[in-house]
Amino acid sequence: MVNRLRLFWFPSPWLSLLLFVAWLMLNNSAAPGHLVLGALLAIAIPRLTARLGDPQPTMKRPVLAIRFFLRVLGDIIRDNFRVALLIMGPNQRLQPAFVALPLELHEPLPLTILAGTISLTPGTVSVEVSEDKLWLYIHTLHLDDEAELIAHIKGRYEAALKEIFEC
Repeated sequence: MVNRLRLFWFPSPWLSLLLFVAWLMLNNSAAPGHLVLGALLAIAIPRLTARLGDPQPTMKRPVLAIRFFLRVLGDIIRDNFRVALLIMGPNQRLQPAFVALPLELHEPLPLTILAGTISLTPGTVSVEVSEDKLWLYIHTLHLDDEAELIAHIKGRYEAALKEIFEC
């Protein structure tokens, strides 16, 4: 009974908290009127929009998600230096290419995180997901070995996301 009541009033408790805090920060005030209006908005908006979203897989292993975040952060820092060296050298050395990455992920949220991770990493950008969600097309600034790039992305990012979301 308590769980159903909580889901009725707060279908997305973290979103409600975020909306409440954002309201107070945008108004730069904790006056009683702002507290009440912020609370009403924090309850109403998630309730009104709860049925609009598709059900997404939940994160089954949050500790691995933290490790994934740190791995991506390290890759972003490392690849910034790699790309800087590439673009500061002669442009004839660059070998830009499009690569078709075969996907094992098919759920929208993990697939979006994978595409975002690839785009955040300097030197690569996600271009498109095929309609059947079997391929992710990537553009890379410099490609030495297509199979190596595919193995790197699948082993370093896709496998980790499959483990985090257990899909």
